[in-house]
Amino acid sequence: MSSEENYGIFSYSQLPATSYADWERTDHWFNSFLIPADPVLDAGVANAKKNGLPDIAVSASQGKFLYLLAKSLGVKRIIELGTLGGYSTTWLARALPDDGEHIGLELEAKHAKVAEENVANAGLGSKVKFIVGPALASLKEIPTSPKFDLAFIDADWEHIAEYFQEAKRIVRSGGVIIVDNVVQNGEVSNFGESHAEWAESEGVRRLVKAIQNDKEVEATVIGTVGDKGYDGFLYAIRK
Repeated sequence: MSSEENYGIFSYSQLPATSYADWERTDHWFNSFLIPADPVLDAGVANAKKNGLPDIAVSASQGKFLYLLAKSLGVKRIIELGTLGGYSTTWLARALPDDGEHIGLELEAKHAKVAEENVANAGLGSKVKFIVGPALASLKEIPTSPKFDLAFIDADWEHIAEYFQEAKRIVRSGGVIIVDNVVQNGEVSNFGESHAEWAESEGVRRLVKAIQNDKEVEATVIGTVGDKGYDGFLYAIRK
C-alpha cells in the first residue's frame, strides 16, 4: 500500500512513546546545525551557575526562537517578567534595533545583578534596564505609553493571570504576549491525580479561563519537548 493510500488510516497514537532522552538528543542535533557556538551566552550560563542561580532558564532553541520572533516582528520595546540570569534577556535584546529598549522585571536582587553582568558582557547594557521587586507591583508602575511590542512572561505561576492582564494594558494593538511554562509536563490538564490542585497548575488554569472570553486578545498554546522536558507556551496577540 502506498503512503498516500495508507494516510487515511494512520494515527500518531500508533507511534512508540518517546522519552526525555529522545527529546534531548533531537534538540542537541538540530542545535548543532542551527545555533552556532556562542562564547558570550556560554559565559552567561557559567556566571549564573557560579552564583548559584537555578538551572531553569529557557533552552538554547527556545532562546533562538524568541530572538527570531522578536526580529521578525520588528520589535522596538520588550518587557520581560522573570529575567533570572539574563539568558533569555540576551537573546531578546539582540533582536532590538540600536534605539530599542528592553525592561526586565526580577524579584531577586542577586538574580538581577547576575543578569545585568551578563547583559553588559554581551554588549547590550545600553538597551536593557532591570527593575528589582515583585513583578506585579512593578508592572503596575509602568506607564501605558509608549507601548511595548512584546511581553515575555516567565515568572511565578501564582500571579500569572494578573501579569497577563497588566501586560495587556501596556502592549500595543498587534503586539504579542508570550507566557512560558504553561503545560508543566501535562499536569495543567491532569485533574485525576492528588496533585491536581498544585498552585502552579491552578495559576495557569485561571489564566486560560480568563482568556477564554477575553475579546481583547487571540491566543493559543503550543506544547514543546526538548532538553528542558515537556512544557509549552501561550502565544497571544493583543487586538
